Amino acid sequence: MPGGPDTEREQLEIALLLEGVYRQYGFDFRQYARASLRRRLWRRTYAEGLRTISGLLERVLHDPSAMERLLLDLSINVTSMFRDPSFFASFRANVVPALRTYPFLRIWNAGCSTGEETYSLAIMLREVGLYERSRIYATDINEAVLHSAAEGIFPLAKMQEYTENYLAAGGSRSFSDYYTAAYERAQLDRSLTENIVFAAHNLVSDRSFNEFHVIVCRNVMIYFDRDLQDRVHRLFLESLSPFGVLGLGRKESVWQSDFAEQYDVVDQAERIYRRHG
Repeated sequence: MPGGPDTEREQLEIALLLEGVYRQYGFDFRQYARASLRRRLWRRTYAEGLRTISGLLERVLHDPSAMERLLLDLSINVTSMFRDPSFFASFRANVVPALRTYPFLRIWNAGCSTGEETYSLAIMLREVGLYERSRIYATDINEAVLHSAAEGIFPLAKMQEYTENYLAAGGSRSFSDYYTAAYERAQLDRSLTENIVFAAHNLVSDRSFNEFHVIVCRNVMIYFDRDLQDRVHRLFLESLSPFGVLGLGRKESVWQSDFAEQYDVVDQAERIYRRHG
């Protein structure tokens, strides 16, 4: 990847590629943070055996499979089960008591990637006795990672890390109760998927599709510019029920948006907020 600053020509090439992707496929990356986007575009360009971003644009416009590969690179899929265990511990302590007052719960895990966070939520809800009256909507822009998420199969080598996270998050059982190991893979208990709906949803361009008691969207908006962050915050506000809870990533905050006055703080350190009634 070129090491110097963006040139005017490179900026133009990137702008044309993003516009072409949006018009041809409907995926809107035009307001993603430019530095991260630039690195990912050059990585895909070289992986395709090309020398210019203009060449990448030509390929993805004429080859849908190339677009699928680019989408995998542009979708941020860094995740793990019970990632940031203190978030889940705080959720148990500060959010679950209020959730017990609802006869049925709708939870949106936006930007669910390959599903580790979604299954973490499912396990936590099961342990506090709320899973049977919950429906988790797990969405992502990327159909390929959604398919992987729905399978619920993860590398067995990850299970030690996930077990440590689970225990630090306040898990009350043996984590091995939730998966079956075979051939270097771990298959999660299929009963965990009974109340999960995996579906494609584009935070940038799609509208609200339900009213939710909880929305969890962690470490997704850090890749968006300020205007796009505000657009997504508006979507979340429109999607939350009165007193609904919003959970964000550690580098994200409602205070960076135009909607801060609509929320009370549940746990500022863990970026958990409650919408006003």
